[in-house]
Amino acid sequence: MSKSLARVKRALADAGIASDVLEMGAETRTAAQAAEAAGCDIDQIAKSIIFKGLESGEAVLFLTAGGNRVDDAKAAAAAGEPLGKADAALVRAQTGFAIGGVAPLGHTSPMRAFCDLRLTEFARIWAAGGTPRHIFPLTPHQLLRVTNAQVIDFTG
Repeated sequence: MSKSLARVKRALADAGIASDVLEMGAETRTAAQAAEAAGCDIDQIAKSIIFKGLESGEAVLFLTAGGNRVDDAKAAAAAGEPLGKADAALVRAQTGFAIGGVAPLGHTSPMRAFCDLRLTEFARIWAAGGTPRHIFPLTPHQLLRVTNAQVIDFTG
């Protein structure tokens, strides 16, 4: 078992979330791939989008529904600072995950998080499980609890 997958499973258990992290037969790097593998609507996929705060230098997590796009201006307003692209090195350093498998929990460093309102409209959503082939189901309430994410409009 990879270290990333083990970290996600441990974070779920520590949070009291009884959810199986499932290995899928195909890659789940994109929201479309994950939705197809899970057999759900694309908006039930919680994408973990990481930006770099240009003033703080810290990673900022935006959890968005799979079919939505992050609006740069709205995201910067939510974060309270200009945002830039987080490169693979920053993502790995702050989360412990590689791009394409960034889970919303189990990060190696805490970070500010914001959640797309659209994700709260479903009874069950799916998130990356720490690798490009693993996903897990949870409720929006559980996602908000484990990430301490603020629900705010940052999509466009």
